[in-house]
Amino acid sequence: MPKQRQFGTIPNNPVGTRFKDRAELSAAGVHRPTQAGISGGKTEGADSIVLNRGYIDDEDYGDYIVYTGHGGQNTSGIQIAAQKLTDSGNWALKLSFEQELPVRVIRGPKGDPKWSPPEGYRYDGLYKVVRHPWPERGRKGFIVWRYRLERIDQSASIEPADVIESAKGPVERRHGTTDRQIRDSGKAQKLKEEYDFTCQICCTRLDSPSGPIAEAAHIKPLGRPVDGPDTKNNMLCLCPNCHKLIDRFGLLIDDSYRVFKQPDGEDLGKLTLNDRHRVSQEYLGWHRERCALAQANG
Repeated sequence: MPKQRQFGTIPNNPVGTRFKDRAELSAAGVHRPTQAGISGGKTEGADSIVLNRGYIDDEDYGDYIVYTGHGGQNTSGIQIAAQKLTDSGNWALKLSFEQELPVRVIRGPKGDPKWSPPEGYRYDGLYKVVRHPWPERGRKGFIVWRYRLERIDQSASIEPADVIESAKGPVERRHGTTDRQIRDSGKAQKLKEEYDFTCQICCTRLDSPSGPIAEAAHIKPLGRPVDGPDTKNNMLCLCPNCHKLIDRFGLLIDDSYRVFKQPDGEDLGKLTLNDRHRVSQEYLGWHRERCALAQANG
């Protein structure tokens, strides 16, 4: 009978624990697959990932990671085809985002030298998938699915490899900072007030005893690797449902500001705009491209 998938910390394996190889890592239950970089199931979510240069598009910044999904490689590890979001490990990480499941991150010796151990594997703590997966054209020219993960305990940052040199066991952590773009809540609040907290797509206004509910959605997301700006022309005032659909490429806004449901193309009417709000075609164009990639490689 297969062992039940375990999310979160594995007893007796604190952050910084070292493992000599994948077999030892698997035996400890920290990352059970002995080859795959993603441990997860389509109906359960992903409980752990390994960063070990399995995909050249991975980006490691210590306290946050831009991780590449799996699939499309030949036996030599070269990308020769597009990835599909519906592949098991990719879908598992998507489910971890939707259910806010913690993901154990393990770094191997072939990863970014700044953050990786010189040999063996090291457990580096719990991370959270903070953004819905999005498709990008990878360095080899094929579509790959990308995930942004951030370390959950930001009070203890990951140290560069030249600071970490210890035997198997917990690594001393020091307080540090992480590269996260700070949002200007004043801009977001002003935009919502301009539209009287009414969704620019479905024209719904949600009221609660504590006040109206609306969200300022960034068309091109903030932070690496896409680095969308925290500016009014990159924002929309949306209800929570439409915000989720925009983020997950379920709605497309064309260059005449008409809104279409994806993937069936149903015309939902024109985006509500006032004279003080000019939405950038550049950022809408970026989003349209990802809608098309997501539809072709879902």
